[in-house]
Amino acid sequence: MARRSFKARNKMGPEILPLPAELRSALESITTATLTTVLLKKGLRNVWIRGGMPLRPGEARKAGRAFTLRFVPAREDLATPESWSSPISTRAAIEAMPEGVIAVADAMGVKDAGIFGDILSARMMKRGVAALVTDGVVRDAAGVLGTGLPIWCAGVAAPASVAGLTFVGWQEGIACGGVAVFPNDVIVADSDGAVVIPQAMVETVAAAGLEQERMEAWIMTEVEKGVPLPGLYPMNAETKARYEASKKA
Repeated sequence: MARRSFKARNKMGPEILPLPAELRSALESITTATLTTVLLKKGLRNVWIRGGMPLRPGEARKAGRAFTLRFVPAREDLATPESWSSPISTRAAIEAMPEGVIAVADAMGVKDAGIFGDILSARMMKRGVAALVTDGVVRDAAGVLGTGLPIWCAGVAAPASVAGLTFVGWQEGIACGGVAVFPNDVIVADSDGAVVIPQAMVETVAAAGLEQERMEAWIMTEVEKGVPLPGLYPMNAETKARYEASKKA
């Protein structure tokens, strides 16, 4: 079978849906800790990407549609420096990334081969990519940090990606940090790591997350007043009534 052209490959996968600015802003005001609690209440337990922690301490919270990338174990006839010029390469994938997406790379948790360095990170910044999240590692740490690209990863390593991985495609279902991620799911990442919100649940999770944040902020004020935790957290009927009354006030 003939290899698909770069143009055809560049359009692979579903079209990235826009994430409305108001919804993005709402999600970026909700902690990932709150989001995991909201998703747990909706029956989803496996949503936190293992290994994806901020490369730069204090990185601002980011939210965006997932643009997925997939690596498999290195195979010597495929994982070569020459493969970087292939139509199926990380370079080609970056040129397909729309503005505002969060690139999510399934690197199989490999920690001795950096999947992105400073040049690729700089190009992602130029294209307006919001962040990179991976269960793998990056290389050229000082240069990568210098680009300003927000990155959540499992650390750094000097060897190039082809030392341990073969890049095979983008915009398909992946397993990143033990979590299933599909194109157009939404990623929220902060100092506690990165969380996946299924595409169909984004608006309801955002609304529930905002309410959860309001409720917990009110509970914290009660704790500061010296109110005991039993009946406060979680709330009993009396406490719920007081909370609802405070919202009306």
